[in-house]
Amino acid sequence: MSEPVKGSVRGSGPVTESARELDQSASAAAYRPLPAADDDGGAGRFWSRRRVPAALLALVVTAGAGLLLFDVASVRAERPGMGWRRSLAGELASRPVDDTWVLAGAGAAVAVGVWLVVLAVTPGLRNLLPMRRRAGDADVRAGLDRDAAELVLRDRAMEVSGVQSVRVRVRRSRVAVRAVSHFRELDEVRSDLDTVLGEGIRELGLVRRPALSVQVRRPAKKG
Repeated sequence: MSEPVKGSVRGSGPVTESARELDQSASAAAYRPLPAADDDGGAGRFWSRRRVPAALLALVVTAGAGLLLFDVASVRAERPGMGWRRSLAGELASRPVDDTWVLAGAGAAVAVGVWLVVLAVTPGLRNLLPMRRRAGDADVRAGLDRDAAELVLRDRAMEVSGVQSVRVRVRRSRVAVRAVSHFRELDEVRSDLDTVLGEGIRELGLVRRPALSVQVRRPAKKG
């Protein structure tokens, strides 16, 4: 009886010596999204209300507008303007455009503006995965937290014979699984994980089914 190979990589190319030294089995052939169902899957991501950035921006704008309004009213009442405004106007009039402080202030203003634009045009709530809508439930939207999805898939993976421990990372485009097997052939464990986790991803009912990447290795040698 020949000795079983400790690790292999399934793919279009040959198995290299470095892959054997890693003592792991990677399922590259399963790294593609599963086909979507025929039900309504047009629901997009959830949009964050972004209350904190909106509140901070409103507070800054309100405070700045209040100070300027008070200063203008003081000048109209024939009173001297605020010292900070006269000092700021003098600095802006005397400092050249390529001054370090002017460039730093302009860079900070651009950075804040870009940040606000990004917040305005991106959905946010990246930890909430949108789920498919069923027929007749057009007014109902459901989402699944990533931590909950990871927990469900981790429990499914631990049910596979030979799996000692497993780590699952769920992203919008893929699910990365790293498992440790203390007995059975690594290719057999990996194949079972492909099947079980592929079915588990389908049962999550997500709008965009992520691709599946599975790697299995032996436990690290002690000493």
